[in-house]
Amino acid sequence: MSQLLLVRHGQARLFTEDYDRLSDLGVEQAVALGHAWIAQGVRPDRVWSGTLKRQIRTAKSVGEIFSNKDENWPEPTQIEALNEYPAEAILQSLGRHLRETDAGVAALADAFEKAGTHADRYRYFHRLLEAVTACWVGGDYECDNVPLSWVQWSGSVRKALRRIMNTAQSGESVAVFTSGGPIGVSMQTILRAPDIKAAELNWRIYNGSVTRFTFSGDRVSLDRFNDVAHLNEAALSYR
Repeated sequence: MSQLLLVRHGQARLFTEDYDRLSDLGVEQAVALGHAWIAQGVRPDRVWSGTLKRQIRTAKSVGEIFSNKDENWPEPTQIEALNEYPAEAILQSLGRHLRETDAGVAALADAFEKAGTHADRYRYFHRLLEAVTACWVGGDYECDNVPLSWVQWSGSVRKALRRIMNTAQSGESVAVFTSGGPIGVSMQTILRAPDIKAAELNWRIYNGSVTRFTFSGDRVSLDRFNDVAHLNEAALSYR
């Protein structure tokens, strides 16, 4: 049996000009994972990541811990299909459409724009993203400029994960550095749950967490979801 270790990237810099980079806490989360894997005897035979900077940097930070301990760290293979769904573009297209046609979404958008504290901005942003994402996943909308559909995006994630597993040799351990969305899709697919569950699970996935599957051929079993045993309470974050 082989192992698939899906790692969500460390905390990124929300509400900054360049969100797609790790915060200091995000680097700390990745470093903690590297030390934990060394201590636990986890030695990935293959490493994959998306092409987003926060995913690449998380893999690099873990790899640096391995290198510092004179442990092998495979050169990561990067593929776009492991990237997060384009939330910003969806908010700008479908979100704008819903703001004009859905009173609930309009109220959330107004509350977000008027929020005076970071906590309020985070709260209303998350509620707005949840509402727009639920509509996107359901596909029940008439908006021509949405960059891609849920079916297209989630299908590419499933195809990428299957490619990664098919590439692995029997008994190998494969580390995949990705985002909450693809991890949610992996869980929803394995559990044969409705599509919306992928989005709902995404909201609960910690930065720097590990979701582990065991696989052989077409058989895939869930071992652990959203594991953060390597992080202390102060290092936990969702965004």
